[in-house]
Amino acid sequence: MADRPAYVEAMGDGRWALLVWVQPGAKKDGLAGVADGRLRVRLSAPAVDNKANRGLERYMASLLGVRPARVSVASGQTSRRKRVVIESDAEPDWASLYETMQERNL
Repeated sequence: MADRPAYVEAMGDGRWALLVWVQPGAKKDGLAGVADGRLRVRLSAPAVDNKANRGLERYMASLLGVRPARVSVASGQTSRRKRVVIESDAEPDWASLYETMQERNL
């Protein structure tokens, strides 16, 4: 797909890696733009007992229109810098990420 963002990498076999930087404990879930080649994501879930990772998986699934079980944090479980893997038969609609950021004027 020509409009794939720089922070997304095709892994083959219906899998994509998404590089993110997470801010847990935010007032509400939302996208905060792009920094250092990573999608910045604010999460209301705290960084305690894996809650932020689960919240990130659910939030990204809702934005990209895939089931939460098809989204997983592959690396960076205890870091703000994470690699999220999305599994989907068709390439996710990355434009939905742009649209969400546009709504927030980022």
